[in-house]
Amino acid sequence: MTPRNRVLTCLVLLAAVAGFAGCGKKKVAPLTDSAPPISAPAPIAQLTATPTTITAGDQVVLTWHTSDATNISIDGIGDVPSSGVKTVTPTTSTSYHLVARGEGGSADATTRVTVNPVQVAVAVPQDTSASSMTADEVFRANVQDIFFDYDAYEVRPDAAAALSKAAAYLASNSTVKVLIGGYCDERGSNEYNLTLGQSRANSVKQALVQAGIAENRLRVVSYGKEKPFCTESTEECWQQNRRAGFTIDR
Repeated sequence: MTPRNRVLTCLVLLAAVAGFAGCGKKKVAPLTDSAPPISAPAPIAQLTATPTTITAGDQVVLTWHTSDATNISIDGIGDVPSSGVKTVTPTTSTSYHLVARGEGGSADATTRVTVNPVQVAVAVPQDTSASSMTADEVFRANVQDIFFDYDAYEVRPDAAAALSKAAAYLASNSTVKVLIGGYCDERGSNEYNLTLGQSRANSVKQALVQAGIAENRLRVVSYGKEKPFCTESTEECWQQNRRAGFTIDR
């Protein structure tokens, strides 16, 4: 074989080897498992009323709690925070409906308050001293507790109806004197709550004085957190303990 032929033969062999190497299978990227999308949790909603049966003019404490919700509203009240307490004075039987909406959907809760009409006494020819209600019972039916927000002693607007009813009773019973007690929930020191309870009792006293009740008929005392109406560590229980209570001062 001539040198020229040998060179040509080598070139042909190199081209064949290069072509064979280029015909190899392409590598396929390994498949990877993709994680399923994480869905948002569904909201949870709770709503309670205390008490659920009242007489027209009485107050009701609404307590609610939600989770995983960004928009919360109660029919007739409007938008509300995720958890809270509100005192209302329904004039007729009412169903309070809460709706909580979030990324995971919506949830709702309903509580109903039955409102009984005020019974109007009908005069009959008999000895009025034989009434079926004692003086204390008549007093409690007309002079009802006033509730306060956390760490506050200002009289709330929703207490206007109860204060008006109390003032009307006291104006019609000029010999009755009243002891106003200020109460607090369990949070905070004894000294702080004694001062806060005194401020709450004084706020109610001043509201009655402005309504026309003589100041010398009203006495105040602070019980702080020492005489709770409810002993559970919940917002609903704390709201019941944040109050100004009334008794006949004998």
